[in-house]
Amino acid sequence: MSKITNEVWVFIEQRNSKPADVSFELLCKGRKLAQSMGGVLKAVVMGDKVDHLTVDTFRYGADEAIVIDHPALRQYRTMPYGRLLSDLVRAHTPRIVLFGATIIGRDLAPRVASATRSGLTADCTDLQISDVSYLRKEYKNLLLQIRPAFGGNIIATIITPDNPVQMATVREGVMEMHPAENPLQGTITALPYVADPMDEIITIIEQHQEENRVNLKAAPIIVAGGYGLGSKGNFKLIYELAHTLGGEVAGSRAAVDAGFVPPERQVGQTGVTVRPKLYIAVGISGAIQHRAGMQESKKIIAINSDPEAPIFGVSHYGIVGDATEVIPRFIEVFRNKLK
Repeated sequence: MSKITNEVWVFIEQRNSKPADVSFELLCKGRKLAQSMGGVLKAVVMGDKVDHLTVDTFRYGADEAIVIDHPALRQYRTMPYGRLLSDLVRAHTPRIVLFGATIIGRDLAPRVASATRSGLTADCTDLQISDVSYLRKEYKNLLLQIRPAFGGNIIATIITPDNPVQMATVREGVMEMHPAENPLQGTITALPYVADPMDEIITIIEQHQEENRVNLKAAPIIVAGGYGLGSKGNFKLIYELAHTLGGEVAGSRAAVDAGFVPPERQVGQTGVTVRPKLYIAVGISGAIQHRAGMQESKKIIAINSDPEAPIFGVSHYGIVGDATEVIPRFIEVFRNKLK
């Protein structure tokens, strides 16, 4: 590898030239990390007819866009994408490389990390830059990779001090996405695509995609239910309250496992991360796995029969009581207010 740089790279994920939101979320976070190191932020864009994506990367804070544009990269395939990105990392040795914790990111990141002998932490919930003293050595500008561990019972801060390149995957919605206040007219570095026979080991013959019909990330109001509701019959109250408020229905992992609500509506560490204006948590104990997915909500109302439930630690308003008694009163009051 070449000399270590203070560069932060973000892999821009796209499907059919449509970028993934998580990539822009990571650019926003990457900008802060780069500033902390006195470095620069670069976006890595691969695909076919993806030049237009560079404008968006600059809007979200990138100083430079590294682009490899070729018809062979139209659809994501492990071999060419992994090979090209690994070659780039070896040639330039960025300090940090970030990926979305998506199907593509979870396939690509470990392959690049393995090929370049880089450190990698999956499913981070926060990233920070800090000088670290470890085993009587001082390390400058280490990436603190923060994520729940041991089943979500603790928050671990992971460092990879002996690796020149530090990599992390981050789930969609964990980082805030907002355009840069003063976006730069960044530099576009176009690189040639060089084919390799190994790229054709896997070819895509046919592909079927189905759009997700549930978009919890965009919902301003979410009513979420947990296992504490006791039954699928009682969970219908969540749907009724959400319908009354014009919100979306969500659930904890325990509620999903119990069959109360479908998996695409799960909020938490292994589900969706949301930031609605209002989040009503009903019958949810508030384990760290669930809080990781909703604690950035603007207003949180918690309803639980256990006054010691951890959910009250992050809620703005708490109601101790039986949800089957409290929710009908909520519905009645809101219906009268909305008449």
